[in-house]
Amino acid sequence: MPGRIKADVVAAVKERTSIEDVVREHVTLRTGGVGSLKGLCPFHDEKSPSFNVRPQLGVWHCFGCGEGGDVLSFVQKVDHLTFAEAVERLAERAGVPVEYEEGGGPRPREEVGRRTRLVEANRTAEEFYAEQLANSSEALPGRTFLAERGFDREAAARFTVGYAPRSGEALLRHLRGRGFTDDEIVLAGLAGRGSRGPYDRFRGRLIWPIRDITGDCVGFGARRLYDDDRIEAKYLNTSDTPLFKKSQVLYGLDLAKKAISTSRRAVVVEGYTDVMACHLAGVDTAVATCGTAFGTDHIKVVRRIMRDDDEVNPAEVVFTFDGDAAGQKAALRAFGEDQRFVSQTYVAVEPHGLDPCELRQQHGDEAVRELIARKAPLFEFAITTTIGRFNLDTAEGRVQALRAAAPVVARIKDRTLRPEYARRLAGFVGLDVEEARRAVAAVGRADEAAGRRPIPVAARPPADPDPSAPAVEPVLPRPDPRHPDVSRERQLLQCVLQAPWVLDAAEFDALGDDAFVAPMHQVVHAAVRQLGGLKIAGAGWHEQVAAQVPDAVRPYVTELTVSPLPVVGDDGLARLGVSLQIDLAQRDLLRREKEVHSRMQRLDAAGDAVGYMAALREAQVLVERRRALASRAD
Repeated sequence: MPGRIKADVVAAVKERTSIEDVVREHVTLRTGGVGSLKGLCPFHDEKSPSFNVRPQLGVWHCFGCGEGGDVLSFVQKVDHLTFAEAVERLAERAGVPVEYEEGGGPRPREEVGRRTRLVEANRTAEEFYAEQLANSSEALPGRTFLAERGFDREAAARFTVGYAPRSGEALLRHLRGRGFTDDEIVLAGLAGRGSRGPYDRFRGRLIWPIRDITGDCVGFGARRLYDDDRIEAKYLNTSDTPLFKKSQVLYGLDLAKKAISTSRRAVVVEGYTDVMACHLAGVDTAVATCGTAFGTDHIKVVRRIMRDDDEVNPAEVVFTFDGDAAGQKAALRAFGEDQRFVSQTYVAVEPHGLDPCELRQQHGDEAVRELIARKAPLFEFAITTTIGRFNLDTAEGRVQALRAAAPVVARIKDRTLRPEYARRLAGFVGLDVEEARRAVAAVGRADEAAGRRPIPVAARPPADPDPSAPAVEPVLPRPDPRHPDVSRERQLLQCVLQAPWVLDAAEFDALGDDAFVAPMHQVVHAAVRQLGGLKIAGAGWHEQVAAQVPDAVRPYVTELTVSPLPVVGDDGLARLGVSLQIDLAQRDLLRREKEVHSRMQRLDAAGDAVGYMAALREAQVLVERRRALASRAD
């Protein structure tokens, strides 16, 4: 690994580099006053320019997002490089030799020069392949392949898709003619060595150039076109080279990095054509792995771009997988890496098993955008996929399913969601809710003991509580409004505090203790019940509720009271209130039905006919109430 770059080298790089020239490669600048240039910030969305550059001082600053620094910090941020990488890049541009402190194991200068040659060889190969696809009669099968999947010549040119001739030396001859040695061509992964000498690595295949985060072409992915291809693998990728490490590169990242950084969302698809389909459909945050599973190194790259370090406002990673067994296995593998993200992770699976490319081809661009919009939490998909492997018609199958799925629930990052999903797990497998909770809790304890997922100290009960010590209020996590159920709960409580008259008081007061998912919402609901229910709401109502909740929750009650609802006028407010109340009541009734059914299963197994019939009547009442609510919703 390179050591610390000498301070005088860093100073020389900054002195010989024009910050104006570097910034202009990414930002359109205009005069912003004496000695100042102004443009739209590349690091956040804005309509009016607030990004300023002072060339004479060598600094930049955005008054919109607060980011700023010198030319090195700009290159680091815009190209997502380390400090050393930024210095090396600008040093090569400015012609400054890079020297390192003693003992650091510096990268030899010839190695940096070698990278330049290999990048140039790949760029030359990319141009050659693209020319072949566009103009060679031999490339007709490649053009047909693309056309059949909805990609015209313009789309192929946008992604510089190419074609490798079937001849074993076409690219070799071309690169030799451009001055590259056989050693360089082989080292770049563009050729292999056989008993008769070097030969083209890719022959008779459709070619996608793979670029690193800076836009340099570092490798290629090749798709089989001919049945008599001696290499049976459908896709063939560049082997690991000094430039290309498949565990660290993502196809399409050079195109998607700005959108990922701005939106703080990444969409991970499974293939090159899926990336093309997504980008052409307007999902410009799509990337794909290159012949390997999405792993730890990929996560590091994505996290660095999307600034995955904000637990209050986490970013999003959306995985798309085929609906087959391989896709389900990939989803479970992705869930295994989920804890490495602060981001919320989701999965988008097309019900009929179509990948984004097939979906766009059959149903158009809008269908691709809708697929991503319908994303579901990855842990939810992991739970249902795990359960699906077992026969739930048998007692053994139900118990095995519970044991297999309990770790998934126990490892959900958002602790506030675990109780709800423990209840759902019980309903999915037809077992008692308390049994599911115990199974989940047991996994949590085992994980903590093994050091796999330590519970935050604030969430642990004291080992030896002191009865004389003052009571400490539990720290409740802030509800996540991006969760659909939580968002609807929040709006309902806004109605409770701001306009209780639009709700059916009797119906609201009949909601069970566990009707709300978010713990903080449960506290507010409990406060309403303790006051006597919604039926007593009148003057000063929100103040009464605020006085009833713990001090830590009081600011949230105030927030619910003053936050605007997404409707205008009394009619709109009434319709929203009824809709929210019906939704939550139906969800509560459905949960209670599942709990009764689980109890019926146990009573039936125990031969308790009286208890079974009583539970059956209870279930029938709940079903009728839910049907009545459904008719109101219609």
